[in-house]
This record gives sequence, C-alpha cells and structure tokens, in this order.
Amino acid sequence: MCILIFSCLLSLLDTTQLGGLIGSLSTSGKSFFSVDWHDKILISIQVPRNRYWGLHPPPAPLENVIDDGLTAIQRAVFLKKAGVETAVDDDFHLNPPSRADLLESAIQNMIRYLQACRDNDLTPSLREGVDTLLMYLYRALNRVDDMERLASCENSCVVEELETLLNDSGHLRTLAFLYAGKGMSAKALGIWCILARNYSQSSYYKEQSEETESTTENEDSTTDLQVASRKVIFGRETAAIEASRILEESSDQELVLQHLGWIADINQTLAVQVLISEKRINQLSPDEVIAAIDLKKVEILQRYLQWLIEEQYSDDTRFHTTYALLLAKSALETYEMELTTQNSVAGALKNEMYVSEFGASSIFETPVRERFQIFLESSDLYDAEDVLDLIEESELWLEKLGHETLVLQILALKLEDCEAAE
Repeated sequence: MCILIFSCLLSLLDTTQLGGLIGSLSTSGKSFFSVDWHDKILISIQVPRNRYWGLHPPPAPLENVIDDGLTAIQRAVFLKKAGVETAVDDDFHLNPPSRADLLESAIQNMIRYLQACRDNDLTPSLREGVDTLLMYLYRALNRVDDMERLASCENSCVVEELETLLNDSGHLRTLAFLYAGKGMSAKALGIWCILARNYSQSSYYKEQSEETESTTENEDSTTDLQVASRKVIFGRETAAIEASRILEESSDQELVLQHLGWIADINQTLAVQVLISEKRINQLSPDEVIAAIDLKKVEILQRYLQWLIEEQYSDDTRFHTTYALLLAKSALETYEMELTTQNSVAGALKNEMYVSEFGASSIFETPVRERFQIFLESSDLYDAEDVLDLIEESELWLEKLGHETLVLQILALKLEDCEAAE
C-alpha cells in the first residue's frame, strides 16, 4: 500500500515539479537512484508529453518492479546454466537476493531519499506527501522509534491518511503523538488513557511466565517478574506524563477534569502540576476543580488549596477554612497512625508523605503538623471556631506537646480568648 501511494505521488507531479524537487537536493540524485534526472528533465522538455511517457513509462508499484527483476534474474541464471553468457556475475549467481531483501533495501533507499527531501524548501502539498509517505515506509519496516520521532516533532503528516493504519497496526503511541501535534488533544488523551489501562501487571506476568517456561522449567522467575513490574510502572508513568503535558497547556476545563482522575491514580504530583499549571491561557474554575478532586486524594486537594491561597492570593474564606480543616484532619490521622503502629517520629513523617511509584519526592516535604501551625498563624481568613471544634476533644491536643500547644494558643488568640490562650 505504501509503495503504491509513492507511485501515485510521483504520478501526480508533472515533470517540472519532479525535476525541481530532485534538483533542489543538496546531494545528487545519482546517490539515491541510478538515473540521471537532469537528462530526463531535458528530454521531457524537448519531447512531447505523449512521446515522453512512451520513452519513460510511468512509475509502477515497487513490488511489481522487484518481481520483474527477480524474473529477469531467474532467466539469466537459467541461461547461464545453459552456457549462455549473461550480465549476472558468479557471486550474484551463487547468492541471489530474496524478494524480501530487495523490497527492504528499496524501501530503505526511498526513506533516505525522503529524509533528504525534508531538509529542503518544499511546497506545503509536497511536504505533506513526503512526511505522510515517510511514515508509511517507517511502518512498513516497523521502525517504531523513527515513527514516534517523526510524529512527535514538527511534521506535515496528513493524520486522516494515517490514523486507520496506525490504529490497526497497534502503533497507538505514534498516533497519540500525531494527534497532539495537530491539536487533537481529546483524541490524544483518549489514547494515553487506554494505554495506561492496558499496562496491567497480569499481562506482563503472563508474558514473562511463558518466556520463563519456554527457556527452562527450573529457572527462578523472580527476576523476570521484577522486570515485568518495572515495565508496567514505566509504561503507566509514561502515559501519565504525556497526558499531563497536553493538559498543562489546555484551557478546556471539561477535558482537564475528565482525565485528572486516572493521572492522579498513577502519579499525584503530575495531577497537581496539571491543576496549577501557568502554561494555560485561562485558569480553571477553583470551585469546579475542588468538586472534581477525589476526596481520597487529600494531598492533591491540600496542595491545590495551598496554591490558591499562597500563590494566587485568594481571599475566599471558604478556601482558607477548608484548607485549615484538611490540615487538622491529616494531623489527627497521622497521630492516630503513630499510636496504632508505634512507629518512630521518622516513620510517622514517612507515612504522611506521598511517594510516587518511582520513589520520587513527595508533594509535601514538611510535616503536616508544622504546615498546620504555620497556616493558622499566617492566615486570618479561616473560621477558627470550626477548626477548634474539630481538634479540641482529640487525644493529640489534650497532650499539648510541641506544635500542638502552639496551635491551641493560635486558635485561642484568633478567637480573641486571652484566658484560653494563657
């Protein structure tokens, strides 16, 4: 199919266009094809068009050219065996090329030619043809890295001509890069979401198990399973990273909130970056964002509220009060976890910090109690009575140790209760 498109592409160009395209290359056409293009162009000018195509037949599908060449080789071999001198040398006679080898070699040379064409100043229509055909040829040789590199850089590929091919062949990453480059964000995000879900541990474990059994029955498969697990994590993380890059620049609030959930399930830090990104033209509605965040993702909600208050200078008392209450609840939960597990202070700090699947840095690097105290002291816009009602009966505050004593004093002062503060 890709070769037929190449033939059609050449047949659509008149001789002057074809000559101009090839003549514009910094490298002579002879380095790619054994044709003197300048002589061919000269002939086309001097000979009427109907006679020109009689002397030089129109392009044919490459498979047909190779089949004709193989037939000629077989005929030459037969004649040589019969004692007739032919142009085929002995080495070629003893090791004749296969059809697959010739086809691959031809496609590789066409790729080299088209890659050289991309460096020249082409018209928009020619650039579309070159890039689209180049993607077809990469696909024909299954050069996945080249496909993704072309799709993710600036290109003139016609997506409508490629999406069926790439979708049917399973090259969804390449298709996602193409969609993103052409501004089709919804389609690109849909693919990254599908890929993230498809990176399931069970499928990788199954593949690794089958490979292990085929290699040796007694071999320990622990290492293989660890490698498979890393592949799963890497694949899901990559999908989330690529999706977050698109969403960080998107002002489409519905689209952002639609994909926020699965990104947060993979990496909460990426989800926060999507919400607080300064790259988008229009910021998201805080009320809509807060309503969309999963209540179980407390760290994301805390970080978003912190951003609204400290970096966007929001004076909305609802946000200040909600943030204070969330910090208070987290501090209480951390303390209860300490009592239950009897962990050390270092262990407690680790429990309250979110760590990604790669062991990356947490959303918050300071302990929640310290953040709670700092916020209560710095803000005057939260409802101190609501916060005090939440914490005053807990065992943590009854002990009144360290930060807890300061917190109670701050709340009392906010409520203008001097006796309670003392």
